[in-house]
Amino acid sequence: MAEHGCKHQKGPGFASPLDATKGPREALVYLPCIVPDQSRPDYLATVDVDPSSDTYSQVIHRLPMLHKGDELHHSGIDVASDPRAPRHSKTAEPADVTKTGLAFLHTAHCLGSGDIMISAMGDPEGNAKGGFVILDQDLKVKGTWSDEATKFGYDFWYQPRHNVMFSSEWGTPSAFTKGFNPVLVPTSYGSDLHVWDWQKKKQVQTINLGSEGLIPLEIRFLHNPDSTHGFVGAALSSNIIHFTKDPSGQWVHKVVIKQEWPKMIGWALPTLPPLITDILISLDDKFLYFSNW
Repeated sequence: MAEHGCKHQKGPGFASPLDATKGPREALVYLPCIVPDQSRPDYLATVDVDPSSDTYSQVIHRLPMLHKGDELHHSGIDVASDPRAPRHSKTAEPADVTKTGLAFLHTAHCLGSGDIMISAMGDPEGNAKGGFVILDQDLKVKGTWSDEATKFGYDFWYQPRHNVMFSSEWGTPSAFTKGFNPVLVPTSYGSDLHVWDWQKKKQVQTINLGSEGLIPLEIRFLHNPDSTHGFVGAALSSNIIHFTKDPSGQWVHKVVIKQEWPKMIGWALPTLPPLITDILISLDDKFLYFSNW
């Protein structure tokens, strides 16, 4: 994993997501590019999105990774380097990560301490295991965030003012790395959300989403740090699910967007789920966007 801007310092960022909307329009975007046959390393592409630029809408730089088969996903950028041509600074090597008993990393978030917290989807052997690895800002592996683990792992999001973190589930790495097999859904894929006490680093509630929440992947709280509202996209069920805290202090959920499954000939099932892959909440918390695979 390459270093990505978790410096514990004042920087060129914004005080809040809402303040970011008042800033200048982005001139660059970064795309993780996967090499499916693993014949060469994946790479991070820099794309010029400045309409006034001579290279508008073009890839202007490619940064190859150090290993084959990394499967780049979520990423960030350290603005101390050239933003048009990012480079490798430091790397947390696989051997250091797997010493924690976790592997198949997914989501990275910066913590207030300056450390980096990354969710894991399995153990080094490819068995299902949801947990969290902690790195310091120099990308040295410090250990795990909690001594507890969930059956499956994937994404996470936290709201410190409510002392809560939510984590979601995908499936067993040894299963999903071989391609999706619907026969394995009952045994090798998840349908739960996990609620954690942020301070104590302990699970306090598990929310089973049932058949309407199969394979809950990307999870988001509203950007307002005082809000108790969040959403998760259930990939296989292809629903958007809202969750919040009820007056008793328990977290509850409800399907708020339900998509139809069109009939399909030649696929693994008689109907084709839209398959939600990512969700995004606008910085002003007014709109929710999601993409289907």
